[in-house]
Amino acid sequence: MDLITLAIRARGAAYGLMTLGTAQKNRILAAMADALEGRMEEILAANKEDLTAAEKKGMSKSMLDRLALTPARISGMAEGLRDVVKLPDPVGGADEMVKRPNGLLIAKRRVPLGVIGIIYEARPNVTTDAIGLCIKSGNAVLLRGGSEAIRSNTAIVRIVSAAAGEAGLPAGAIGLVEDTSRKTAEEMMRLNDYIDVLIPRGGAGLIRSVVENATVPIIQTGTGNCHIYIDSDADLEMGLDILINAKCSRPAVCNAAEKLLVARDIAPRFLMMAAEPLRAKGVEIRGCPETCAMIPWAVPATAEDWYTEYTDLILGVKVVDGIDEAIGHINTYNTKHSEAIVTENYQKAMRFLDEVDAAAVYVNASTRFTDGGEFGLGAEIGISTQKLHARGPMGLRELTTVKYCVFGNGQIR
Repeated sequence: MDLITLAIRARGAAYGLMTLGTAQKNRILAAMADALEGRMEEILAANKEDLTAAEKKGMSKSMLDRLALTPARISGMAEGLRDVVKLPDPVGGADEMVKRPNGLLIAKRRVPLGVIGIIYEARPNVTTDAIGLCIKSGNAVLLRGGSEAIRSNTAIVRIVSAAAGEAGLPAGAIGLVEDTSRKTAEEMMRLNDYIDVLIPRGGAGLIRSVVENATVPIIQTGTGNCHIYIDSDADLEMGLDILINAKCSRPAVCNAAEKLLVARDIAPRFLMMAAEPLRAKGVEIRGCPETCAMIPWAVPATAEDWYTEYTDLILGVKVVDGIDEAIGHINTYNTKHSEAIVTENYQKAMRFLDEVDAAAVYVNASTRFTDGGEFGLGAEIGISTQKLHARGPMGLRELTTVKYCVFGNGQIR
């Protein structure tokens, strides 16, 4: 089915979705979750074909990990849908209600955005996260995944759409663009008549392309040039645990740490502690001159490195004078995603929270927690790094807007 047909169907379905109650939406999501687990072998077979093709093209190990599905990951996708079932439905609730002196009663109510378009790359789990959140918040969804995951995405959408339709979802509410060409993506970015908001999820190139070319309103989700700052008052063992987790647990995701800043007072001790554990994990260090002097196998960092989101087992390391330089460096080079300080000093922790410009700022915890599920939002549709409408992990409420409902008894102006 071509893009325009999918978009027209989605627009029609969006009006039908507005009439669905919470109980029916929850039944739809539960049916989708059961279908994922019941037809898991079909999804795994499709994903295996995607992985084989990606390996032939030389995709990196970290990106292959993002693409790969396992029985546990598919069960996790199903549980994500069930978690959304448990969440309060934001649609129809009144944020506030006021009675004006003239007797008008004005209610500010939550309503769906309408049709949400999502352009994303090699993470098939995004497909179910997006569908689940859009359906629960009353929105139709138009998905355009990357070519590397097209077989997986096609299988997932086919399976959940069938289950959702049997449970009462309006036809066309879930659409997958199977043409993964750049031309189709650019066409989608300009479908103002059909798409109410566009959400890109992926690397810097994809985000930049959507920001520069879209005429549809967008919510900019972020590349994650995330930093860990080890302060002179840090518990160094804690700092090492946080660093290894933030860098190595899943290096290709946007909340992984890409840069390490270390206060000069404790740099020799901490870098000596961290060097071998990082090397054992396969991490390449790109360091400032001081770092390279302390870690002989480190590679000198370039000016471009400080801006770069690696999405790989690469870590930029810089020795800084203290918290002032750390905050200045982060606010200069970060992508406003997630930043962390490790310190036992309360005043420094509060300064870091107040002065670092990012959607999520941590004290003594890994940046890997920037996630809708970890924040109690159920699944997430992305991490917004902009400041208008939504910021940070976006859950159900962020996929709604407001409508003013005004009740009168004959008032005129």
